[in-house]
Amino acid sequence: MKSMFKALGLIATVLTVASFSSCGNKGPEKDKDGNVKITLWYGAAVTEAGPPPADWVGYDIIKKNLGIALDMSALPSSENDQDQKINAAGAANTLPDIFMVSNKVLPLLVKQDLLASVDDMYDMMPGRTAKLYDKAARDFATFSVETKKGTETHSFALAQPGTIVRNEGVLIRKDWLDKLGLKVPVTTDEFLEVMKAFTYKDPDGNGKDDTWGYGAYLEVSATNEGLGRRFDPIFGAFGVAGTWNLSSAETAGLNINKPEYYDAMEYVKKMVDAGVIDPNWKAYKKDDFRAAWKQGRFGIMREQNAAYSSKSNYAPFDKNFPDGEWIIVDPPKGPKGLQSCGTYSQSYRMYAVSQKAASEGKKPYIAKLLEWMSSDEGYFLLGWGVKGENYTLDSNGVPTANGAPNPFNKSEAQPLTQLRNMVYYNSDTELASRYPTYVTEVSKKTIKGLEVLRTMQSKPWTACIGQDKMPQPGADLDRFYQQGILEFFTGTRELNKANWDAWLKDFNAQGGKKWEEAGIALAKENRYIK
Repeated sequence: MKSMFKALGLIATVLTVASFSSCGNKGPEKDKDGNVKITLWYGAAVTEAGPPPADWVGYDIIKKNLGIALDMSALPSSENDQDQKINAAGAANTLPDIFMVSNKVLPLLVKQDLLASVDDMYDMMPGRTAKLYDKAARDFATFSVETKKGTETHSFALAQPGTIVRNEGVLIRKDWLDKLGLKVPVTTDEFLEVMKAFTYKDPDGNGKDDTWGYGAYLEVSATNEGLGRRFDPIFGAFGVAGTWNLSSAETAGLNINKPEYYDAMEYVKKMVDAGVIDPNWKAYKKDDFRAAWKQGRFGIMREQNAAYSSKSNYAPFDKNFPDGEWIIVDPPKGPKGLQSCGTYSQSYRMYAVSQKAASEGKKPYIAKLLEWMSSDEGYFLLGWGVKGENYTLDSNGVPTANGAPNPFNKSEAQPLTQLRNMVYYNSDTELASRYPTYVTEVSKKTIKGLEVLRTMQSKPWTACIGQDKMPQPGADLDRFYQQGILEFFTGTRELNKANWDAWLKDFNAQGGKKWEEAGIALAKENRYIK
């Protein structure tokens, strides 16, 4: 590591090409016109479409405006092939200047001293950093390394988000609240009282006993065992949303083994005993659940943004209840002040800078290139192509294929936007067409799809980065887990502390403890917890 950190120290204090030269470095290699040569291995947006053509306008812009001669090539389409290509280049010390790298290969390259720290690059590209590299992203690519000064931590890749997360929320029927003279509930106790009122006080005014406070179904998955994520806002109020706790090395483990899980179970049992959950919750499938809220069966739920607010999904509710109104609220706050809509795991697309490139003084130029990519010019060029040729702008400034002679969404134009994954960050510009604003047909309400998503994302959530990569329980243990939890709500097994402790002991004896230990080990190995 000595040679690497000698170079890192130089780079951290000297950022200009002239400074590199004064230290005896010949500076980065240039082409015959004086442009700095930068090699890039990128992950193609559409692997079957081919690379940008040799006469791509981006090459000329990058040369003219940045003084960079960009030489880029796509990595193989499969991650295994990508890993093999990068590992081979690392072994031969022929890594490109900047390249996409998987979470599996990144730590290997760090250990081999083949990567440069990117800590200083964040300040070199403030616009891009603000859009793409938040604290969670930086932490994800951070490693502890040994130096002469002791253990130090550095980022060794630029990690940018790749998925839309936190896209669900807690919704409540505001028209029912208004009809019953109730305020938006805040605490778990207040939520329970509203659930009771929605169940027993005829909030829709039809004179029938056909409404319930809470709607859900058993949406169990690898990241949401037990009752599943429709109940996550309840378990989140007790700090145990989701299957795993990956907030720190000290607290890591299965939430089911935490005392607060039993507290959450007691609360759900209160809901069951009070009869405030739609009684079909154990039998419903996803389509049944969504049909039920559109039929006005319950007044509180957790739902996904598009499943609630897209034009086709909202239309049946609008037709059935023109005066009905759902609003997005904060998840219930538990006895210790905790609240969470649920857990989320962000995936990251990572680009690393080779130590060789940094030693040659290329890091400032790479930062300059990336900053340009995230400027308006680079963002629209890489994301949609040439204005007037590949896209036009609608009245809201959102790129559209309408009126473009060679539209970006046609196969012929796809090579022109192969780098779009290097600039997309789920901005309003990118998502406006996916989640548009529209007026409903019956009630004439204005539904703002993108605003719905942003509101849901703004509510309290629990980061659980890597939860989707965690090991799964064996079939027998999984069956024991799911059936056991349900037994406490069906009357098969009484929910009390003694029964719970006995069941939990059996769960761990039958493989739960080994599953937890394997998960913690995997999380540490992959840096999900530190």
